[in-house]
Amino acid sequence: MNEIQGAGVALVTPFNADGTIDFETLGQLIEFQIEEGMNYLVSLGTTGETATLSTEERKQVWKFTADKVKGRIPLVAGIGGNNTMEIVQQIKDFDIQGYCAILSVSPYYNKPTQEGIYQHYKAIAAVSSLPLILYNVPGRTGSNMTAATTLRLAKDFSNIVAIKEASGSFSQFSEILRDKPKGFVLISGDDPVTLPMMALGAVGVISVIGNAYPKAVAELVKRCKDGQYEEARSIHTQLLDITDLCFVEGNPAGVKYILSQKNIGGDTVRLPLVKIGENTIAQIKTEMERLKQSAV
Repeated sequence: MNEIQGAGVALVTPFNADGTIDFETLGQLIEFQIEEGMNYLVSLGTTGETATLSTEERKQVWKFTADKVKGRIPLVAGIGGNNTMEIVQQIKDFDIQGYCAILSVSPYYNKPTQEGIYQHYKAIAAVSSLPLILYNVPGRTGSNMTAATTLRLAKDFSNIVAIKEASGSFSQFSEILRDKPKGFVLISGDDPVTLPMMALGAVGVISVIGNAYPKAVAELVKRCKDGQYEEARSIHTQLLDITDLCFVEGNPAGVKYILSQKNIGGDTVRLPLVKIGENTIAQIKTEMERLKQSAV
């Protein structure tokens, strides 16, 4: 799965002021990502506000994205949830044209046991014609998929090829990297830890801040891959504050505001998310100006 190595971005879903999908801006954002050097795109991950989109809207976004990319860079589709039977059906119905893999989040809200998580992914793996990327993000799901469960899945199912890890546990990352089968890869799911994760052996990141600063994220990952950690560290530290500000009032409200300041769509989000407040806006503007002067 060379397609999912390097810098990937979890695309936002732009909305018009009335809340409808802004496909014109989505096309602009896709071109921006490709021109600035992103290695691959993820359509409808968490950052895409997928939970607020209807089934028909998701299909429209996936098709539009594939048609716009036209095979220029790899595409991953986010298809996950806490109703296993529903996710199995969605994957059966998914039009794979233009896509190289599926990213599927560990079941949230239900708080299943590790065996429940294993059986959930087993059911998905049985029907997926595309390789699967596991996604562990305990801060959102309410439960951690342990290294043991990740490794069990990686060893038992040849079409489970990677994990996007956002647990923040370096002991967990290390255990996965130490004991994983050949070909299975670890991907950073959290921008601020991409550099140290890649130093351990992760192959890249699926980024949020990359929506607004794709060139910088792509360069950071490239420097890490080339072992140029001093240069990578400089980019890493430059992006820390703006990345933190993206999450102060909920993702993707922050990064959508940054994009709006770069004339890439508006900052509309769908409820229950709301636009960021004036205090965060002021901080983001200050940080954006600093990054502009630093040529980031």
